[in-house]
Amino acid sequence: MPSILEACEDLFGVSCLYKVLGVEKSARENELKKAYHRVSLKVHPDRVSEDDKQEATQKFQTLGKVYSILSDKDRRAVYDETGEVDDENLAPDDRDWDQYWRLLFKKITVDDIKNFEESYKESEEEKADLKQAYIDGEGDMNYILDNVLCCTIEDEPRFRKLIQGWIKKNEVRAFENFTRENKQKKEARKRKADREAEEAEEMKKELGLGDTTDSLRALILKRGKEREQEADAFLDSLAAKYGGGGSGGKKKSSKKKQK
Repeated sequence: MPSILEACEDLFGVSCLYKVLGVEKSARENELKKAYHRVSLKVHPDRVSEDDKQEATQKFQTLGKVYSILSDKDRRAVYDETGEVDDENLAPDDRDWDQYWRLLFKKITVDDIKNFEESYKESEEEKADLKQAYIDGEGDMNYILDNVLCCTIEDEPRFRKLIQGWIKKNEVRAFENFTRENKQKKEARKRKADREAEEAEEMKKELGLGDTTDSLRALILKRGKEREQEADAFLDSLAAKYGGGGSGGKKKSSKKKQK
């Protein structure tokens, strides 16, 4: 069986535990927890196809071990000083890492979401997420609206203005998907948004749902499994930013990164 450092190198392309989580060596405890939550959502076995499940399971198990080391002051100190890990004292692979993960992250409420949205909208954090979504989606506005938290089609004009400013300053590439998007695609996006909003309201009335988390989840379940996963992803994206947790997913994963 490979060591934890060898597993990190094999699965994530780096042997440094901090790089696996995407944090600096100076990261505080809450930053480590947020990073662990964020990365684990990308590789959670429940979030991938059957073909990718085995590798995702290995990554998920390895991430759990990485976090268990760095969240332990003594083991982290030894690793920081020597660059080595005592593999013999690590939890075995057959540990219920999913249960361990869920114990770390609490569920969030509708009030949490509303409060987060108020602080997130037009913040520097939102701008950073928008820029990353623009790059990942190569300028596709449908992709952008799917991957920036708390946004609706009403945010599109504001997003376009920001992106146009970045293009003008040469901060991002001028992708044709953005600069030459045709009128038909824009109209189709608006029709889809209007239709989904109407469907949501109709089902909400039909089911007699209120504004609680359970009601929102019931509504999404009614709309089908795909919508359930999207909702879980949305809640967990917020949870990662709070340092808390949600039901187990992140917004749709990026299709391509541009370095």
